[in-house]
This record gives sequence, structure tokens and C-alpha cells, in this order.
Amino acid sequence: MDDKLAFMNEVLNEEVITEFRETMIKQFEITDMGLMSYFLGIEIFLSDSAIFIFQKKYVGDILKKFKMDTAKPIMTPVEEKLKLTKEGSGGGYVNPIYFKSLVGSLRYLTSTRSDINFAVGLINRFMKNSRQSHLQATKRILRYVGGTRSDGNFYSKNDPIELFGYIDSDWVGDTIKRKSTSGYAFFISSGVRRSNR
Repeated sequence: MDDKLAFMNEVLNEEVITEFRETMIKQFEITDMGLMSYFLGIEIFLSDSAIFIFQKKYVGDILKKFKMDTAKPIMTPVEEKLKLTKEGSGGGYVNPIYFKSLVGSLRYLTSTRSDINFAVGLINRFMKNSRQSHLQATKRILRYVGGTRSDGNFYSKNDPIELFGYIDSDWVGDTIKRKSTSGYAFFISSGVRRSNR
């Protein structure tokens, strides 16, 4: 019975996809180029049993853009017990255009890399009046992603569809406004960060 139900769902999905494709072609000037493999810096690897979504080329591009492509990789995106402040650690100000471009590039990378969400959110607080210590923390994230270029989200067709959620708070860890930083992550089935290396 389960096999029959799965087959019916697959047939219905194919019918819906075909109907949607035909409607779009009638309404708009588009070309059906088949299954997607690359879109706006996001790479998609499809097989009969899984989908893997990652941004390996994009990581390489941002590392080159910010001259970090030869930097030594590091194991974690944030230094343990790091406490950044508005004033930094005595370092001077950095070019705001450079810093905002760097943080923006990392923010786009979080679409497939939930492992850097916290780190990018942390440095994002210092977009205005960023200092050398903030830039150093940002470059650490680049060194981390340089060593994990092939990581991304893996979805297996064989896994049951389940939703997992995790939440945590640092209990007034923000030294500037004395607020707690809460973090959350939700995963569908096996959609967790894995490497295709």
C-alpha cells in the first residue's frame, strides 16, 4: 500500500510540474532548460536519491575578491568566548564600504551555510563604525569557509520528512545593549550541513 501511495504522489507531482511549466511558457517568454544546476551562486547537485545544495564557486569568488584565497583555513568561524564591542580593542576604523561588502557577501553565503549564521550575525552588528577587531573577526569567518568550501545542505529522498528545531540564547551576552542573543535553526529531514568532499 505504501509503495502504491508513493507512486501516486510521484505521478501527481509530475503532472503538477508539467502543468505549471506549460502555463509559464504560455504566459511568459521563457525557455525550459531542464533541471537546475546553478542559480545566483548556488550550486545544485541532483541524483535519484538526494539533492545537495552548496556554494563552492561563490566561496572561491569571495575569497579571491577579498584577497583571502591563500589564507590558512581554521576550524571554527568564531573565536571561543569572543566579545566584540563598539570601540573594538583599540584598533582604528576600517573602510566602511569594504567592510559592508565583505559582510554582505557572507550574509548571502548563509543561504546554504547555517554553520556561519551566528558569526555573520555577530559581525553584522558593527556595520556602522567598524574597527580592526571587527574586521579580524570577519576575516576569521573567511578562513573558516575557505577550509569548508564544499559544505552545504544535503536532502536525502529516503529520509522521512521531519522538522527539527534547535534554539539557544546567550543570556545578556550583548555587551553593547545588554540584550540576549537568541539563535534558532530548523532543518527538514536530513537538510543539515554536510560535505560532498
